Order: sequence, then structure tokens, then C-alpha cells
Amino acid sequence: MAGVAVCGAMGRMGRAILAILAENPQGLTLSAAVEAAGHPLLGKDAAAVAGGGRAGVTVTDDAGGAIAAADVTIDFSNAESSVRNAFLAAEAGKPIVIGATGIKAEQIDRIREAARKTAIVQSPNMSVGVNLMFRVAADVARVLGEDYDVEIVETHHRFKKDAPSGTAVKLADVVASALGRDMGEVGVYGRKGMVGERTRGEIGVFAMRSGDVVGEHTLVFGGIGERFEITHRAHSRDTFARGAVRAAAWALGKPPGLYDMADVLGFGR
Repeated sequence: MAGVAVCGAMGRMGRAILAILAENPQGLTLSAAVEAAGHPLLGKDAAAVAGGGRAGVTVTDDAGGAIAAADVTIDFSNAESSVRNAFLAAEAGKPIVIGATGIKAEQIDRIREAARKTAIVQSPNMSVGVNLMFRVAADVARVLGEDYDVEIVETHHRFKKDAPSGTAVKLADVVASALGRDMGEVGVYGRKGMVGERTRGEIGVFAMRSGDVVGEHTLVFGGIGERFEITHRAHSRDTFARGAVRAAAWALGKPPGLYDMADVLGFGR
């Protein structure tokens, strides 16, 4: 059995991962559950709090010790903590899977720096279906080319803090790259008032927040006389949790480097 430290263990995603690890998938087992200092559940049995049986693993705020003692770490904390944990994993020479969203470009650069010393799998979405969507989206964009307008609409639960979602941001970047565009130049994140005609090259990204929606992403290619759409709907967080656990098993024994779910799933580049 390989031990897994879960950072952000008491969040929605963290608890879903704890439930998956209780099944001991791919020879993985929970070795540590990490939360921020001052968290009200510190010292509690992690599995019991998450709704399962007792696992004998209490919630701790010692991220460094947990990461060093584990064989691999899964991090769903937050952008700032994820960067710190990437360097803790690098110092310990242990792989880490980072699924936190809201990570900025400069923070990715820091994670890439840490990846010089250990294997890091970083993706805003660990779902197999979403990562297939990324690949298909690039192919469709190249085929349809400049004659189709590109819009992305994402919907998540009311508790989500970042917008647009990390998945929508990556989806936009994937399509923009396939079309030879830069989202920093063509991205549109809201329209109101007399904005004029839609410019030919712009890519719209729009966020909806509603109830308890786990996650929905629709990519629209609008042409004259037709519209082509690709939609992914997550029915539960289990799809993300299982993807993260799969990534953790894959990362064991991998050489240092920054990887993503395309590597884990064997999609190639």
C-alpha cells in the first residue's frame, strides 16, 4: 500500500477523495488528512468526519510532516497553499497532485519551479471526460477555423469562490491556442450595454452560479446557419476525486516534471 496525504481534506473535494481512498483503489490508502491551522476539525478522525468509518487518521495542520511521511500527496486546498505544498513535496522528493482552482499564471510558474525536483500533476479538472473535452475542443476549433464564433458558459454551485472556473479558463486557452489567438487579447468575460457587434476573433467566457450544481461546461462554436456545442456535466464530485486518485497512483515513481491529466490518461500532446 502507498500512503496518500490529502491537503484540504475537509473541503468538499477533500471529503470525496477520502471516501474514494477508503476503497483502497490501486493500492492507495489514506496516510494523512491536512487542513489549515485553526480549522475547527483539527484532531478529529478524518474518515469519520467525512461520513465514513473511523480510519485512525486525525486531521492535522502539519502539512510538511504529512507530505514528507506520505508516498504521494493530493492537494485540493487553495492556490496559495498549493504552491507552498508543491515546494514541501519537492523538498521531500515526493510526488504531488494539485487540483485546486483559481491558480494564477505566476503561481503556475512557481509550481513549475518546484517540479524541477519532483513529479507534479497539476490540472484545474481531474475528470476524464473534461480532459477528453480539452482534446476534442482543440481538434474541433482547428477544423471549424475562423468562421465560427467561440463562446464558453460554465455553471457551478453558489459556494464557488473563483470565476470563471479553472476548467473554463483552460478550455478557453486550449481553443485560443488551436486558433492561434491569445486570451489576454481576445478574451471577453462579460457584456452589458451598447457593446457593438461581436468582434470576429473574440472568445467569450461566462460564469453562472446556481444552487448545488457540481459543474457544467458548454463550448459553443456558432456559425452562420448552424451551431456546434460540446457539453460536459459532472453529476457528482466522485468523477473529480477518482481522477485525482488515478493521477496520484500514476505519479508514483515518475521523474521530476510538471505533468497534467493528458499525461496521466495517455492522451499525448
